Amino acid sequence: MTDAPIGIFDSGFGGLTVARAVIDQLPHESVLYLGDTARQPYGQKPIGEVREYALECLDHLVDQGVKMLVIACNSASAAVLRDARERYDVPVVEVILPATRRAVAATRNGHIGVICTRATAESQAYDDAFAAAPQITLTTRACPRFVEFVERGVTGGDELLAAAHEYLDPLAAAGVDTLVLGCTHYPLLTGVISYVMGDDVTLVSSAEECAKDVYRVLTQRELQQDAEVVPVHRFLTTGQPEEFGRIGQRFLGPELQSVAQFAGGGWVMAP
Repeated sequence: MTDAPIGIFDSGFGGLTVARAVIDQLPHESVLYLGDTARQPYGQKPIGEVREYALECLDHLVDQGVKMLVIACNSASAAVLRDARERYDVPVVEVILPATRRAVAATRNGHIGVICTRATAESQAYDDAFAAAPQITLTTRACPRFVEFVERGVTGGDELLAAAHEYLDPLAAAGVDTLVLGCTHYPLLTGVISYVMGDDVTLVSSAEECAKDVYRVLTQRELQQDAEVVPVHRFLTTGQPEEFGRIGQRFLGPELQSVAQFAGGGWVMAP
């Protein structure tokens, strides 16, 4: 099973930051990515609805023969992680706990902030994850417009800067010295986030920390691909392949080539 691909699922495009980190850290591994762009954003939906959509997509990845599932979406991780680990025979890696561990290790004053979608904030998934570290003071802030900016290709300018101050100034006032980017879109906004928070605040990318966990689990379970194998990356979307390819290249660059459409068991290659 070592030659099987790693299955990566996200509500849309943000999980491509996880795919980028996995490809960089594990260059011989093949990736099968599925983005549920037709039903995004998950961050505004009820948890039960997110769970239904996520399991449908994860079922498809397992049917395609992946050797591991990566839930590269904070909202979906909060909604479906326990169910997924009970439902599937392959290991399941997610984004919340790896980022939590890194933030606890990084903080100097015990004040940690999390920025995320409304669904992730309301699920209190990060509150639960940090409960094992009672010395931590946690401040969570939903930043719903950040996803919109990223998918429009906006990573600078006055409008984004104003939104960043609105979202982040309360975290700075709370004295956080470590900030978890609790949505996989947010690494593309590292510049403005770091500018507003200041150089003394450590930013923790849930995407990068998730990729490290993928490496760890593959190694521990002896599932790593042979070094001489040339990887094959495939990308599926429930939305329009052309749009996915256009926006997705902002996240992944030239690694994202042909995109296929998945719709209830059928898929059509983009021209």
